[in-house]
Amino acid sequence: MQISTKFTIAIHILAAADYFGATQKVTSDLLSSSIGSNPVIIRNIMSDLSAAGIIETKRGPGGIVIKRPLDQISFYDVYEAVEKNKDHLFNFHENPNPECPVGRNIHTALDGKLAEAQQDFENDLKKYRVSDVVSDIKSEIERQESAS
Repeated sequence: MQISTKFTIAIHILAAADYFGATQKVTSDLLSSSIGSNPVIIRNIMSDLSAAGIIETKRGPGGIVIKRPLDQISFYDVYEAVEKNKDHLFNFHENPNPECPVGRNIHTALDGKLAEAQQDFENDLKKYRVSDVVSDIKSEIERQESAS
């Protein structure tokens, strides 16, 4: 099972937009500098977040704005917005041998368990909020500043 980096990049975008948004325009260039990724990738993920109603992008001098309070944006909301291959979290090998007793029965034995594991995973994502990440980041920044 693997989630693409789009998910963590999207969380990073939201955290950076919250952190920097009060004092400066949040652009794909600013975000790509923070994330360490190509601005085109950032803009594509921003487009996904915008289509999901999580952010609003303003072309030119506008930057991005988060449209909902961070405590109302779950990890699942972000996952739904950016992950394109989420229908089947587990990819099954395509051609198990029907002549083999294991190959013939592997789907029957495994499909339900994988579907349940995916449902559990998605339910777990619903427990976490972007606001929790931002709070942890701000606490860590404060700790680092007081230590220096």
